[in-house]
Amino acid sequence: MPSGELTIRATAMPADTNPYGGVFGGWLMAQMALGAGSLASRVGQSKAVVVSANDFAFPGAMAVGDELSVYCECLATGTTSLTIAAEAIARERNGEATQTVARGTFKFVLIGEDGRPRALVANPQLLLPKDDTNGK
Repeated sequence: MPSGELTIRATAMPADTNPYGGVFGGWLMAQMALGAGSLASRVGQSKAVVVSANDFAFPGAMAVGDELSVYCECLATGTTSLTIAAEAIARERNGEATQTVARGTFKFVLIGEDGRPRALVANPQLLLPKDDTNGK
């Protein structure tokens, strides 16, 4: 299991395939962007938009019906930006076998109410589910 936070789960459907019958890499990247964006918005406590996507690799193949889990981790923060690593892991439809099918890095810029980049708050406090003590 990856070290990052699970941010999204999806299932590949027939409409998500390329002309060769495999799950389209663009669909995988879109799911990863959704997961990374969710974490960026939580960490930045603001709207966050993708400004770049880098270092993508597709080491495995995903079949229609497989469940995709996207794990994300904040690698770095700037004045108005966050860099998020995402790893996509597919679990076979009728079993427990998993494999990494994609990984990449996204850069997000935080956007304020005025539609312009806004600064990340100093020392953002993010309580991740694995750290949740339910107030105890």
